Amino acid sequence: MIGPQKAPAWRPLGRPGVHYWLVQRMAKTCGVDTAQAAQSGALDPETWVEMVTGCRSCTWVDGCDRWLKAHVDDPTAAPPAECRNADGLRRLAERQNP
Repeated sequence: MIGPQKAPAWRPLGRPGVHYWLVQRMAKTCGVDTAQAAQSGALDPETWVEMVTGCRSCTWVDGCDRWLKAHVDDPTAAPPAECRNADGLRRLAERQNP
């Protein structure tokens, strides 16, 4: 018998500045120039906000920071599967680096 499911525990979003820079660092490490993407129209402001907000709700922050430190000298690394923005970053990288 299946009873009512327990709702997941509420968790506050992470600090905006911290996650803004995590997304920037992840983009750069994956070969994405966010300023160029914005200027070309490949990255609109709404999508950028969604990326940062998605990062703010992620529970993989410590893993992200470790991954970024491990790939600091690899400017064209593929984003890790654990990253909530992996698909978007991959698409942006493909547009900028055909």
